[in-house]
Amino acid sequence: MSRPAPSPIYTLRGAGGPLNTLHFSCHGGDLPLLFSGSGKGSIHMWNLNNRRAEKILEGHSGSSVIWVSTLQSTDSLIRSGRDMQVHLWDLSEGRSEVVDSVWTGSVGFCQCSLLETSPVTCLLAFAGQQTEEIKVIELPSKTPVCTLVPDAKLGMVMCIKLWQPDSGPGPLLLAGYEDGSLLLWDVTQRSKLSQAKAHPEPVMCMTFDTENLRGISGSSEKKLSSWMLDEQNNVQLQDCVTLVNPGVSQLCIRGDSKLLASAGWDRRVRVFGWKKLRPLAVLQYHTDMVLSVAFSDHKDPRQRLLAAGSKDQRISLWSIYNEGANTG
Repeated sequence: MSRPAPSPIYTLRGAGGPLNTLHFSCHGGDLPLLFSGSGKGSIHMWNLNNRRAEKILEGHSGSSVIWVSTLQSTDSLIRSGRDMQVHLWDLSEGRSEVVDSVWTGSVGFCQCSLLETSPVTCLLAFAGQQTEEIKVIELPSKTPVCTLVPDAKLGMVMCIKLWQPDSGPGPLLLAGYEDGSLLLWDVTQRSKLSQAKAHPEPVMCMTFDTENLRGISGSSEKKLSSWMLDEQNNVQLQDCVTLVNPGVSQLCIRGDSKLLASAGWDRRVRVFGWKKLRPLAVLQYHTDMVLSVAFSDHKDPRQRLLAAGSKDQRISLWSIYNEGANTG
């Protein structure tokens, strides 16, 4: 007999807008935090101990926040919005002030990607002003590193992932485009390494397992497309996962590479085993489309959470498939 579907362990309300992006910061300090970015331009810093908003940051003039992250090496928050700006916030010692900004010129919904290269520097990749353009800069100096533009017309940049491979001189970048293509770029050489057509529709989201060099992407269709990088850095298409209903907003792989979560347009969060893409659970709580999913980075595996943000302005938090934890 199958196990009944779990319920959220708790929910967070009061974001005041659709939840476009979620980011956990639970690995250091005494206070586990969840950052949420809303369609109304605010970022809530949720205290997961008392389940209340510790702080609310406004800094995009009411423009939708589309991406939030934190710098592990400093008490800094970085976020981008539909106002074509990336803002860097200082959160140290109780502060909440914008200390720097980068103008992107992008009017799309592409989330940025961050790669910390040293305790004091990082690379930031974002969609540029031109339709197919990706820019990579170094922070905090804001020194341009490269601009990546494909030879063919692929449409808007939809999603990007920057990472540093174990072997090789410099970082690589994966990008999904409006025509359904995935491109792998060498950032140092400013060159395209490989390309594959993963979807007939725009690549709405993707996530990548940097340990196993496997990724998966979603679109407006009723399937997820999985793929891998071979030893020659070619993008090789693999299995497809057929969905009950079309449309995926976001995908996220848990830090231990065991679970994959999808945010569905059908108001559901689906959980799969990442190794074989076996369906494990369908999480039903939200009353409108799910826009974002994120796994927490707790050091103790039993404390790990899955968060989902929805157009219904609520965040649901779930404890599932944790060793020794009550999975409901």
